[in-house]
Amino acid sequence: MMGRRDVFHWAIRLILVCVVGSVSTPAKAEVKRYQFDIQVKNVSRLCHAKPIVTVNGMFPGPTIYVREGDRLLINVTNHAQYNMSIHWHGLKQYRNGWADGPAYITQCPVQTGRSYTYDFNVTGQRGTLWWHAHIFWLRATVYGDIVIMPKQGTAYPFPQPDFEFNLLLGEWWNDDVEDVVKQGNKLGLPPKMSDAHTINGKPGPLFPCSEKHTYAIEVGSGKTYLLRIVNAALNDELFFAVAGHNMTVVEIDAVYTKPFSTDAILIAPGQTTNVLVQANQVPGRYFMAALPFMDAPLSIDNKTATAILQYKNIPNTVIPSLPQLPALNDTAFALSYNAKLRSLNSPRFPANLPLKVDRRLFYTIGLGINPCPTCQNGTQLTASLNNITFVMPQVGLLQAHYFSLKGVFTTDFPDQPPTPFNYTGAPLTANLQTTQSKHPRLSKIAFNSTVELVLQDTNLLSVESHPFHLHGYNFFVVGTGVGNFDPKKDPAKFNLVDPPERNTVGVPTGGWTAIRFRADNPGVWFMHCHLELHTGWGLKTAFVVEDGPGPEYSILPPPKDLPPC
Repeated sequence: MMGRRDVFHWAIRLILVCVVGSVSTPAKAEVKRYQFDIQVKNVSRLCHAKPIVTVNGMFPGPTIYVREGDRLLINVTNHAQYNMSIHWHGLKQYRNGWADGPAYITQCPVQTGRSYTYDFNVTGQRGTLWWHAHIFWLRATVYGDIVIMPKQGTAYPFPQPDFEFNLLLGEWWNDDVEDVVKQGNKLGLPPKMSDAHTINGKPGPLFPCSEKHTYAIEVGSGKTYLLRIVNAALNDELFFAVAGHNMTVVEIDAVYTKPFSTDAILIAPGQTTNVLVQANQVPGRYFMAALPFMDAPLSIDNKTATAILQYKNIPNTVIPSLPQLPALNDTAFALSYNAKLRSLNSPRFPANLPLKVDRRLFYTIGLGINPCPTCQNGTQLTASLNNITFVMPQVGLLQAHYFSLKGVFTTDFPDQPPTPFNYTGAPLTANLQTTQSKHPRLSKIAFNSTVELVLQDTNLLSVESHPFHLHGYNFFVVGTGVGNFDPKKDPAKFNLVDPPERNTVGVPTGGWTAIRFRADNPGVWFMHCHLELHTGWGLKTAFVVEDGPGPEYSILPPPKDLPPC
């Protein structure tokens, strides 16, 4: 059964989808306004009730519907006991880092009882993105979709779907998430893993007390459906499949792709994927399922979240069938799936890949063990880039840069690791301390220069896959491989024609990924692993992209209601 809110959202989506396919005169950009009230609400899952932080009392939070070219005004009012900031994941925020959202990077958080209006334009982007809390682990429950419809009169570059659904993949903890993190930090070890995965906040009938907590969509035979899939999980890459149905991938991270058919997708935390599904099977009930991918020797929440795809006029008594998902550690599937992702690179949607590189960066990703007098065993697990563990400031880095505040950060982050070694050889367990300076160390990038960054996983303690997200930019994934990056041989294999364009990319376990972007967006832009565990351990950095020539290529002035520290 659908509630009134669901019916309303269905109607809105249907209207939007129909409009996209029609031909009309270009409409003026609109101003879309949203009110986000940060509220604590009691929610029950898996036979456990607990208070969680929500937006407008919803879990997941409200979907933002906007059209390419529109302006968004989203007023966030904080009624919760936690400080709050919201990140609009994947939106480029040109010259406007003040609306980007990561706490203490581009803003100080919105304090309890205060408000802040995120004011930004949606320019040159269309597709599925998402928003989430960007402080502590609060994005465990504070997240939602952003659906950017194309401009009026602009059709999709793939068959027009009859209808569409949003699927947010997430995680659920029976205990208070912040308490879980504090307990882990106290021990100096990883906090306990989640108790369930979820689809639109619901774990599905494979979990206890979940009869009411199963998301279902109804489809009609012969119809085509667009599924907008987001991985909002904190710490798990996920496989996703629909029993009995193939999917056609048509978009990743709000960038159209060359379509290809697959029986499952791999989606890392922070990533989005749009797929077309045809309701062309025997009418029945079919499970949609999400299960983790982990090909490193680490413990994980290995439980399957399910939702139901149900054909019209099929009774609820029919038992759904489960899809054949890849095995938990199916590295071959992961590598082959990611290799199929290609930019559309059409005349309408070109891949504007920089062919000349001005700055080459090589960052190693590692784990470490640092002394910790307050931890139970005297040490704590930590993480680093080029052996540097990021130290969070107490002032927003963007403010410090804009107002030339001294003593907040330095710009001496190294372009290369301090000591080259066999990065992915036998596990290294000796002298694993990382460098922690008094202030965060950032990298300064010249305006409009082209950057090639190679992210190299290492076997410090253990190899592991890492999804990296760059704020303020899309980038092109020009190459990836297993083992150590070879600067002499590997660039010859780069895809410089139609590489996938994204905002979040997975670095394979014991391997490397090379990305390129043009630094044409001035500001201070966060780059971090989107596994919340590793971000908290310091697996992050930021780029200071200098202003360009003249005010039209410089950072906009800060808004008057920017939250104080």
